[in-house]
Amino acid sequence: MKTTVAEGDCRQWDEDAYRDSILEERESHSLTIFRTVFSPSPTNQNPKFIVAASSDGSIATYSLSSLISSTPLGFGNSRAQNLFVAEPNCLLHGHDGPAYDVKFYGDGEDSLLLSCGDDGRIRGWKWMDVLEADQDSLPQSGDLKPLLDLTNPQHKGPWGALSPIPETNAIAVDTQGGSIYAAVGDSCAYCWDVEESKIKMTFKGHAGYLHSIIARNSCHQIITGSEDGTARIWGKSGKCSNVIEPGKDKKSKEFFSYVSCISLDATEKWLACGSGRNLSVWNLSASERISGVSTRACIQDICFDDNQILAVGAEPVVSRYDMNGVVLSQIQCVPRSTFSVNLHPSGVTCVAGYGGVVDVISQFGSHLCSFRCQAYK
Repeated sequence: MKTTVAEGDCRQWDEDAYRDSILEERESHSLTIFRTVFSPSPTNQNPKFIVAASSDGSIATYSLSSLISSTPLGFGNSRAQNLFVAEPNCLLHGHDGPAYDVKFYGDGEDSLLLSCGDDGRIRGWKWMDVLEADQDSLPQSGDLKPLLDLTNPQHKGPWGALSPIPETNAIAVDTQGGSIYAAVGDSCAYCWDVEESKIKMTFKGHAGYLHSIIARNSCHQIITGSEDGTARIWGKSGKCSNVIEPGKDKKSKEFFSYVSCISLDATEKWLACGSGRNLSVWNLSASERISGVSTRACIQDICFDDNQILAVGAEPVVSRYDMNGVVLSQIQCVPRSTFSVNLHPSGVTCVAGYGGVVDVISQFGSHLCSFRCQAYK
């Protein structure tokens, strides 16, 4: 006679599996997405893939159409802890330590998918190879060999001792110049030659490590934001041409301790700076600030949408400002603390942050899908 094991029979208890499941759940809830980016797509077409850089060092790609079709009904009323864990199309082991930024170098399927992280490396994979890795198992795609692998220089100290490899916190690209710019933890920015895989310029002058960097290609400049509370404009000869201090005229330095994020508009004439609980907008042609506004929470990322600015930070809200700092709208988002906001040309917005949570918002302000990223195993 066939017998079945009664429910709750301790003789069938698997302690190791139970411990692994608890650890996996805790890791997924403590995962942080530091940056997302939409894959290259033709003009006026909806985005196809989202790429996420995570605190566990992974670089994951997700099909937006698959995410929307698999999103449970009524998800908009769910809290972050109830979100489904999405399975990535490809999960790359990008870095030893957190991955802080991800960008595309070039357009179309011939572009490179770039990432940087706490290990001081910039790595690049051919986007076509990443798409083809969709057919492989996750462990195999996780070992996909990068086409580009750059490591920050170490500095010599007393008696010839070398410093630790400084982290790379952000990257920017100049495809016409064949360059990748890196904002690094040693207070310097570096210009890498993509073809030669060598540093061709070093930008020195900040007194604190760098949080952000953007390329102002129309003027052959780059702009960096630093822990020292300044944003600096550099010519590509390596010389600093202007220093922007968002908190210079403020009596209290509490809310202006560092420049956490910067963004250029499409004309590259206007600069937005997030500095603690302050958002400021600068006219680069006149080298003057035109507006400044205090925010409820620290700003952690910003981007332009034509002549408006999207800002996210240490609260579950996406705020939209005009150039004068007036709040135009605020949309609740799922991440409790948001580190990344990214706008697609179609108007779709992707925000991501603490808990490994990604929230995709339509151009009309409705939530297309919200999900939790899978941790790298």
